[in-house]
Amino acid sequence: MSPNEPEYGFPATLWRAVERRRPPLPRFRSSVRGPRFTAWLGLVLLVGMPVVIVTGLLSYVAYGSAPIPGDVGFLRPPAFDWPTSPAWLYRVNQGTHVLLGLVLVPVVLAKLWSVVPKLVAWPPARSLTDALERGTVLLLVGSLLFEIVTGVLNIQYDYVFGFSFYAAHYVGAWVFIGAFVAHVVLKLPHMVAGLRRREDPPDHDLVADDPLPPTISRRGALTLVGGGAALVGLLSVGQVLDGPLRGTAVLLPRGRTTAAGDGGPNDFPVNRTFVSTGIAAAATGAAWRLDVGGIRLDRAALLAMDLHTADLPISCVEGWSTQQTWTGVRLRDLAALAGVPEPTSAVVRSLETGPFAQAELHEGQVLHPDSLLALRVNGADLSPDHGFPARLIVPAIPGVRCTKWVRSVEFRSV
Repeated sequence: MSPNEPEYGFPATLWRAVERRRPPLPRFRSSVRGPRFTAWLGLVLLVGMPVVIVTGLLSYVAYGSAPIPGDVGFLRPPAFDWPTSPAWLYRVNQGTHVLLGLVLVPVVLAKLWSVVPKLVAWPPARSLTDALERGTVLLLVGSLLFEIVTGVLNIQYDYVFGFSFYAAHYVGAWVFIGAFVAHVVLKLPHMVAGLRRREDPPDHDLVADDPLPPTISRRGALTLVGGGAALVGLLSVGQVLDGPLRGTAVLLPRGRTTAAGDGGPNDFPVNRTFVSTGIAAAATGAAWRLDVGGIRLDRAALLAMDLHTADLPISCVEGWSTQQTWTGVRLRDLAALAGVPEPTSAVVRSLETGPFAQAELHEGQVLHPDSLLALRVNGADLSPDHGFPARLIVPAIPGVRCTKWVRSVEFRSV
């Protein structure tokens, strides 16, 4: 049977009628396209995309009881106590998710380019199987582009969406996962066949009937795509590394924004500045007090307590992270002071308002020996941008849950 004829059972008269009414769709004549070229790109995505998916879902789980991803109904991620060890767990997870996601963008775009003749093939479907395949491709392409666009915009800009990025990105991810699984089931045999072939069959949908003279070989095209992915990686890896490479992270301007800019102890990235919160300066001045179970403590009283120092990272959902040396009072010592020596959870509240104005911690996070109400960083008092007069620092949790400008800590025993 010719590829231009319907499969058995498809009404031939309807087929011919639809085929005769072909709209003015573009025709593609590149000699680079073909099932082998597409199969190699598909193999890279088949290996890389599951890693992006799993790390993305784990990122939402790490938020625990925080209002993220929002009201997503039955798609709500399962609740369990996110581990506090190793301290770099969230840093590696989210850095991998964002960095690998960016690196795969050139591969995704090349894959879309390679199959575009299939996307605009006429008639729209030759059989029920073909219609199902085209439907999954539509969902796959649409959801993937949505995830890429919203993800990159969230990295670049601060809350530019008229909707919840977290909820939309999460639901979009599940649409992509469903389409991705269906597409793999339908196309895996074709990908395997494409990888095994030495030559493309001349009657394949992706092979041009009248190809133009090649301007690049298929091996050269794959090398070009790989080089583009490597370049994106080099321009992004600085987001998860401290030191000189931080300045090369051109795709992460917020992650390169420093609080001080003077090379001092507080000169490291920050997402949300003190000015942007709208907190009155007087609220963090001499009148500030920390409420711990009804006990009110000023900074002098906190500094007089047994202080602990720990090297811990801050890791944000945008993928950037940094490790600094923090000094403060252990949360478990504050719990004992408040008369709750064996807390099962804690709620830390900030002077600011909004969805991230508080963080709820489970027992393991409260009692970890490096979980701190930090007062200093790198031997100096916290700057206003880093949460002065006090902020939360807990191993392995998302940075947005390390509440800044803390006003109270409530320890619970039930």
